[in-house]
Amino acid sequence: MPKILVTGGAGFIASALAEKLAENTQNEIIIVDNLITGSRDKVPSFQNIHFIKCDANNFKDISSIFYAYHFDYVFHYAAIVGVSRTLENPVIVLNDIDGIKNILNLSKNTGVKRVFFSSSSEVYGEPFEIPQNEQTTPLNSRLPYAIVKNVGEAFLKSFEKEYGLSYTIFRFFNTYGIKQSKDFVISKFIRAALKNENITIYGDGTQTRTFCYIDDNVNACLNAFYEEKYVNDVINIGSDKEMTILELAELIIKITNSKSKITYLPPLEDGDMKRRKPDNSKMMKLLAGELLPLEEGLRKIIGNPEFILG
Repeated sequence: MPKILVTGGAGFIASALAEKLAENTQNEIIIVDNLITGSRDKVPSFQNIHFIKCDANNFKDISSIFYAYHFDYVFHYAAIVGVSRTLENPVIVLNDIDGIKNILNLSKNTGVKRVFFSSSSEVYGEPFEIPQNEQTTPLNSRLPYAIVKNVGEAFLKSFEKEYGLSYTIFRFFNTYGIKQSKDFVISKFIRAALKNENITIYGDGTQTRTFCYIDDNVNACLNAFYEEKYVNDVINIGSDKEMTILELAELIIKITNSKSKITYLPPLEDGDMKRRKPDNSKMMKLLAGELLPLEEGLRKIIGNPEFILG
């Protein structure tokens, strides 16, 4: 029975990943989370999932778990996330470097076969090229959150070179779904629209993003795991269908038949990149079909009572 550690497993993406892992009853999954931004309610209830409140940034805390379980695989997803949150708490964000070092040192000392790391599209900063490619696009962000992810990627590559610890790096672009926190763009826009409240956009709304439904994200990452693909490699995980934030707001208003008006605030001083669009050709090789269209994904959220009541 493979023993799998999922850090940050009370968060949106990691909890969905753990739930899908648990569908294979041969897996034993240990979820750790310090619950600073995660929620105990998001932790899936399966017999083969065990939750431990733990801070991966604290070596004493996380090392006791490693030595108790001797994991085969680690998904290191624990991190402070969200543009506003990370800009307001830059020192806490930088502390996540300790967690990366802890996970890698413990993994190489306890026989972990492969570490999967949640990086971010933020590492690209303002793009030099579109679409953003894992190998050719320079990493140029100055934000603390992106710098930590970039440093994390460097640590994984260095540990593989020096100690032979295998890795796969997932660079997540915007992912959305029913359990996403309220302070992310799609969740905020839908909640406002359902209440007929104003939808607020920073700047003129022409900044672009792509949006990937949570199931597509998780399925691609787990196929890389189960099929042993993209070992010691980097994969963009996200949709390649680019749209403006203004178009997103208008689409959500249309789908919800909302009376919401779109209002504008001054642009964010930092952290709101003008364009973002991945080259997701590697990701698509991991999936059997096309990604879920955005409008279909939005309707799945809007029609789900768990989201509306959440």
